[in-house]
Amino acid sequence: MMNSIRKLVSCVILDLDGTLVNTANLSVEGYASVLSEHPAGVYFGWAKLSTRGFYKMVMSIGWNPYFDNTEKTIEPWLLHKFDEDFYGEELHLVIVGYIRPEANFPSLESLIAKIHEDGKIAENALELPLYAKYKDETYFKSIHNSHL
Repeated sequence: MMNSIRKLVSCVILDLDGTLVNTANLSVEGYASVLSEHPAGVYFGWAKLSTRGFYKMVMSIGWNPYFDNTEKTIEPWLLHKFDEDFYGEELHLVIVGYIRPEANFPSLESLIAKIHEDGKIAENALELPLYAKYKDETYFKSIHNSHL
C-alpha cells in the first residue's frame, strides 16, 4: 500500500471546535491513478515538508459527502501544530495504512468528532515500528527518485 504523492501545497488552517488543524489543499490534477487506485476513505502515513521535516498525517481521499463535493479530492491533515502556514512548500506524502471507508455524517459536530478520532488512530498507529520505519529520509528520497 506504499504510495507517494508529491505536490506544492497551499495551506489551510481549519478551526474545528477550537482546535487548529493544518490541512493541505492539493489539486487532484495529475493524480488520477492515485485516486482510482484507492477507494474513498481515510488513510494515514507520513508527510515531509521540504524545509520543515517529517510529520504524521491522516488523509481523506474521496467525495466528502457532508459537503456535497462533485470531485474526488485528496485532503491530508498534518498532525502537528504549526505556528505559521506552509504555503508554497513542497509536500511529500507516503500512505502506509487505511483507517476506514468514507462516510456521511448527520451533523458538522459528528464529522469533527470523527476527524479527531481518525487523528488519534493515526497518531497511535504511526508509533508502531511497522509504520514508524517510513519516517526516514532515505525512504522518502527513494520514492522521490523513482517518480522522476
